[in-house]
Amino acid sequence: MYAVIKTGGKQYKVVAGEKLKIEQIPADIGSELTIDQVLAIGAGDSLKFGAPLVEGATVLVKVISQGRHDKVRIFKMRRRKHYQKRQGHRQNYTEIQVVSING
Repeated sequence: MYAVIKTGGKQYKVVAGEKLKIEQIPADIGSELTIDQVLAIGAGDSLKFGAPLVEGATVLVKVISQGRHDKVRIFKMRRRKHYQKRQGHRQNYTEIQVVSING
């Protein structure tokens, strides 16, 4: 069984037992969260879509860690204008593990 969830403005296809990194959620490590924004649920050949959400469907996840992604380097330059700009960015993330899908 799998589900398509929406969190942090992005959509993820998740399966029970899977680990993934999502946009940061303010939660303690080891705590369990319920994600109720489920867009679709599938099992084998059957697939159930929501309009826009599936009624009564939830995904139970456990927070494993909080962290930051690798640095993304931004370099801007205008040739012959003596302009160079260097910038970096590290995005925060929350690593979760899917415990169960209830639909």
